[in-house]
Amino acid sequence: MTQIPSTGMVGGSRDEVPARVGRATGEDKVMSDDVRVWIEQKLCTGDGLCVQYAPEVFEFGEDGLAYVKQKAEGELLTDGEQADVPAGLRLDVIDAADGCPGNCIHVVRTADGVEVAGPDAA
Repeated sequence: MTQIPSTGMVGGSRDEVPARVGRATGEDKVMSDDVRVWIEQKLCTGDGLCVQYAPEVFEFGEDGLAYVKQKAEGELLTDGEQADVPAGLRLDVIDAADGCPGNCIHVVRTADGVEVAGPDAA
């Protein structure tokens, strides 16, 4: 019997959230740590995975790119501005950073500024 490789998509539609196989690799580092997030706009592809993973934190701007929101219904932050991530959304935001095709989402520990997810994470 021939096996067809999985696309990782739920239902097969590009507009649906990808199936999650596991949590982000940095999960153990940030479970109890407060984190902040920001987007490097020049690298954003507008793919929208972040908006699907954590719509309370990310939103599309008028230019079709994703932005971090100051609060769930707050203003969109500009390039490099950081917002606190609510405790219940930390793993979703880390998953968004790890899955971002533009590699433009940075998640840093509030206490020391060390990047725990994103392009500069160790």
